[in-house]
Amino acid sequence: MKKKFLSLVLALMMLLSLVACGGNNNTDTPANTDTPTNTDTPANTDTPSDADEPADAGYTGPDWEAIDAMDYDDQSDALYDWNLGEFADAYAAAKSELDDMDKRSALMAIAEAKLLESGVFLPVRSNGGSFAMNRVVPRSVTTTDWGLDEYKWYTVLVANELLKSEDRDAITAIWSEAADAETYFTNVRQFLADNGYTLQDTYNFLQSYDLETWDMMATSYTSDSYFVAPTYSGLLEYDVKNIQQPALAESYEVSPDGTVYTFHIRDGVYWVDQQGRQLEQVTANDWVTGMMHVADNNDALGYLMSSDGGVGIKNYDAFINGEVTFDQVGVKAIDELTLEYTLEQKFPAFTTALGYACFAPLNYSFYKSQGGTFSAEGDEYTAGNYGTSPSTIAYCGPYLVTNFTPQNITAYAANPSYWNADAVNTHTVNIYYYDGTDAMRPYNEAKAGTIAGAGFNASSLVVAKEESPEGETASYFDLYHYNSATDSTCFCGWMNLNRQAFANFNDATQGISPKADDLDAQARTRAAMNNQHFRLALAYAFDRGSFNAQRSGEDLKYTALANSYVPGTFYQLLADTTVDINGTATTFPAGTYYGAIRQAQLEADGSTIKAWDPTADGGAGSSGGFDGWYNASAAKAELELAIAELAEVGVEISAENPIAIDTFYQLGYDVGTNEKNTFKQSIEGVLEGNVVVNLVAYPDSQTMQYAYYRNSTGAEANFDFSDGSGWGPDYGDPQTYLDTIQAYGYMCKNIGLY
Repeated sequence: MKKKFLSLVLALMMLLSLVACGGNNNTDTPANTDTPTNTDTPANTDTPSDADEPADAGYTGPDWEAIDAMDYDDQSDALYDWNLGEFADAYAAAKSELDDMDKRSALMAIAEAKLLESGVFLPVRSNGGSFAMNRVVPRSVTTTDWGLDEYKWYTVLVANELLKSEDRDAITAIWSEAADAETYFTNVRQFLADNGYTLQDTYNFLQSYDLETWDMMATSYTSDSYFVAPTYSGLLEYDVKNIQQPALAESYEVSPDGTVYTFHIRDGVYWVDQQGRQLEQVTANDWVTGMMHVADNNDALGYLMSSDGGVGIKNYDAFINGEVTFDQVGVKAIDELTLEYTLEQKFPAFTTALGYACFAPLNYSFYKSQGGTFSAEGDEYTAGNYGTSPSTIAYCGPYLVTNFTPQNITAYAANPSYWNADAVNTHTVNIYYYDGTDAMRPYNEAKAGTIAGAGFNASSLVVAKEESPEGETASYFDLYHYNSATDSTCFCGWMNLNRQAFANFNDATQGISPKADDLDAQARTRAAMNNQHFRLALAYAFDRGSFNAQRSGEDLKYTALANSYVPGTFYQLLADTTVDINGTATTFPAGTYYGAIRQAQLEADGSTIKAWDPTADGGAGSSGGFDGWYNASAAKAELELAIAELAEVGVEISAENPIAIDTFYQLGYDVGTNEKNTFKQSIEGVLEGNVVVNLVAYPDSQTMQYAYYRNSTGAEANFDFSDGSGWGPDYGDPQTYLDTIQAYGYMCKNIGLY
């Protein structure tokens, strides 16, 4: 989620139904989709990564006898140091830079280069990048990639008619030219009226998320927060021009040293229950209450409050460790309408984190009425009934939940007590569950107007190019198609370094590995997965373009490809900045993108990874839209090094004795099945049978999630390779990505650690 921990299967299903989150409403055309880069055997294939010691220097590998004698966390520490020590050192240097954001970001780019070179994961794709048709007006929801504001929906405009392709382009131009959000809405409404469109008051769409809790502070999953975000308002919120505006805080000040933020809460805003009945006024104490509840659910959202991975609320870590009482934590209600946050040290991106649920208010009285308690008050913590249903939460946001029927419908109606009720453009929202098994459902329902729009999958794209609306000679595709923009989410291929589970942790009858009873095969795979050259062989052998084509078609197979964890355009230098690249002081001029600095380090290290293309996006540069990893020659060279090194520790790799890699797929979901078969063919073909891929079947997406998404520790991860989950930013600093891969970072569970 944002703790943007995302499930790829769910996200792809969601994109096929084209809900209006992230970049799906953005009609800007992704660049350079016609000429992918490095799709087969690019230049510079003769120099595989050499970060490991060469075989003739004597390869030892991890000390497995010692590691097996350790407890699990100590094993994780040892394997993290072995595989990610160089990244950890570079990243520590980057995080220590707090005064110069340019230098900080440049150092983080260098650290990410080391992370990519480790091969513990490879980027696969972002959201978006598919053909679609829609009634949702482009840019009528914020496209800011951090926080949950994109899921609040109240600003969305939905036409009764499908928007024509040329009109979408014109609307995007109106957005670009508008000075502010108000001007955009005025001008776009006029454009719609002038061109024969009418607006409806209901937004219907398909979506494939399952929800486990309505308690937004007790979850780290987008699949939960997605539903809850419209029920509350934050201190500040991003508008459709992606400018942060006052919301429940009318204004704020920052202390001269950058560590104290004082917010002035809007007067006269009230909490209501699910029926819209008024409860109590929203006050500064609601954020103090929220922080107490976050602390009691520290495993879910506490990382964002921590100094080690988040914004660094003063004494938050000390409270979690039992060293101080809660009254010493850096959140205070100075008076009824004045809220103060104090940080351990300056964190320039602090306000960009406020859109996330851990900075949401929580009404004390309502929470207590549901049986909730707080450890901060000396009680044994329980949430009681709070968050178990839409009736057990209090609301201060744009919508109230009117119907929640799991795997069927979630319905919302506008909250009449919402502080910004006049800004609500759409007063009813209906989310219909979609399990992905009927590939034509999104297209058919979008045609009929039952839902606002749909992305075209391989099946519906063929029909859309042949079928015409009544009275038209042009096809649905020709009239209405656009290319949905990509966003800053990165779904990855994860390598399990210390696999412990060979069946699902919650149900041992599901996801049983073919290696479940073969200890020798398990040990051989673990040894191989802890060899950098072996991991890079897998990464370079993975034809991600062909993989992605199973969902988006050949025409767009490169559009959504991601080549880095942090998007290359995530940060741009404000001033000339000098950093060390392999012992050479290197100055990058103002305007240089983060991605260009990262690529400079990759090239200095002799890596074949291309994670930045300065010619993409019309010359602006991009880290996506081309394949900078797939490289058959480099894959074979890396495998040769891995075979030689692993032979020194008694692990044979050959076509007669291959390494077996388990991954998963969902029965009945044709797109996912085709993707995994493409992965298998790619790996086994390029690596010439020295690696075999076992496809482990699951009956449905919910069961499969417990293999890779709903696990809380690396020990519960039931795979060798997973492409199933990803991350998007929580705030506007590259740290929001890279922290997840530091020791004990949240995404480390996907590499089998912590």
